[in-house]
Amino acid sequence: MAQSYAQQLVEMLEAQGVKRIYGLVGDSLNPISDAVRDSSIEWIHVRNEEAAAFAAGAESELTGGLAVCAGSCGPGNTHLIQGLYDANRNGAKVLAIASHIPSRQIGSHFFQETHPEQLFKECSGYCEMANSAEQGAVILHHAIQSTMAGKGVSVLVVPGDIATGDVEDTTFTESTIATGRPVVFPDPAEAAALVKAINEAETVTLFCGAGAKHARKQVLQLAEKIKSPIGHALGGKMYIQYDNPFDVGMSGLLGYGACHDASNDADLLILVGTDFPYNDFLPKENVAQIDIDGSHIGRRTKIKYPVVGDVAAVIENILPHVEEKKSRRFLDKMLKEHHKKLTDVIEAYTHKVEDYTPIHPEYAADLIDKLADDDAIFTVDTGMCNVWGARYITPNGKREQIGSFRHGTMANALPHAIGAQASHPGRQVISFNGDGGLGMLMGELLTVKLHNLPIKMFTFNNSSLGMVKLEMLVQGLPEFETDHDQVNYAKIAEGAGIKSFRVEDPHKLEKTIAKALAYDGPVLVDIVTDPNALSIPPNITWDMLLGFSKAATRTVFGGGVGQMVNMAKANLRNIPKP
Repeated sequence: MAQSYAQQLVEMLEAQGVKRIYGLVGDSLNPISDAVRDSSIEWIHVRNEEAAAFAAGAESELTGGLAVCAGSCGPGNTHLIQGLYDANRNGAKVLAIASHIPSRQIGSHFFQETHPEQLFKECSGYCEMANSAEQGAVILHHAIQSTMAGKGVSVLVVPGDIATGDVEDTTFTESTIATGRPVVFPDPAEAAALVKAINEAETVTLFCGAGAKHARKQVLQLAEKIKSPIGHALGGKMYIQYDNPFDVGMSGLLGYGACHDASNDADLLILVGTDFPYNDFLPKENVAQIDIDGSHIGRRTKIKYPVVGDVAAVIENILPHVEEKKSRRFLDKMLKEHHKKLTDVIEAYTHKVEDYTPIHPEYAADLIDKLADDDAIFTVDTGMCNVWGARYITPNGKREQIGSFRHGTMANALPHAIGAQASHPGRQVISFNGDGGLGMLMGELLTVKLHNLPIKMFTFNNSSLGMVKLEMLVQGLPEFETDHDQVNYAKIAEGAGIKSFRVEDPHKLEKTIAKALAYDGPVLVDIVTDPNALSIPPNITWDMLLGFSKAATRTVFGGGVGQMVNMAKANLRNIPKP
């Protein structure tokens, strides 16, 4: 029996286990949203399609499954682009339905005409337009299979009249979508070369990213055998840092501890499942790289020992052939250095901070971390909230942290939290919102209220674009247009019908955070924080500010480190007594 293409599309999404679609109804999208009305799929009504794409990306990152967002023709779907860039770069499995003007009008400069099949090319792995209902059914399968195969976001462009067209052929829509995670074993010659390099090196450091997520056990086994420090990029923090006796912190602009020294002082650095972008922090000699995507190898620094393969499979393959190193001298030196670097800065961020006004954002972040659930999901805005997330959210193997770590856009935390909470109604979802980010997509407070999503929203309100100000300072530029008038976001949230608190007195902060986290429903806490947090220390000269140097950056970001100092202290116990 014939059915409309819109009905077939929705039925196929149901068959793939899709539970919700994020988007805004209207215009050429109406046939598809009408089909959703008669389905088991929930429509999550956002206020901006950009938020729909962020939310879908967060859902897919957390579930590993297919997530869907949608926008109507012209301006409706062009709003999707920011969130789709983010989802695509994060490797999320997202299908974006971009409805289009009537096919008869394409190419005639019709009202709201755009060319979405061109616009979305750069932020997707698959982007095609349905030219008929029959052909649309075929490319629907291709779009879903492409994103489920890890090729990035898929965009399906559907003219409104095509959505209402009849289709009988179910050959492709009934095809089983492959969703398995492949295991790629290394090329024997590449694996042998890496083994030889490890055996010949006196000292080795492992630097891990998100690609080591499923290889934690293997990474620790290799580190134990070769007495290697383990550093990580921000993407690898939640998976590799906790309970890690070899941890030496993080490298990059937000880095801390001894990771930079361990990476650059070792005879051999092995990049493990990371596409770490900041090449200035990486050595250029004697570097190995393991990555399941060969196109990532050598993008950031000169690689002498490339190995294409699944991280766990590569390590399991080489481990029997790697010679055990007897000396812990380099590892122990880096563990001591790591503890020293963390201890040297901890006092300034812990001593009587409850007395400081405006509130230290580090103090607020540390309290949230301590009071949050063990399996909380955190979303963090780009900017200074990224710093607080990197330094104060304590990983434990159960928590998750999501941010725009690769695209680096503002305003991601709240819509990411919407996707996280909608797909995980039983877990605590906490967003670290910058006041700049919240202001940019503030309408999503209405989405939170409409769907009664119990997100715990913490706004770090410093009336400043703090990271931009810092960028200007380290480039030797006077700050310009980074500060703005104080806004009471608690009042705005209250106006949207959301429970809210505003905290200016640091002595009231801990109780307020605890009350907010215990509240049964959505809540926003507006924390008035110090706009000068992480400003340049007074002993840095103007000459040192000129240029974004590694040394100046490390000084600027040499701030607090939350609970990580405790693990660094504990790891010292692993050093054998002479």
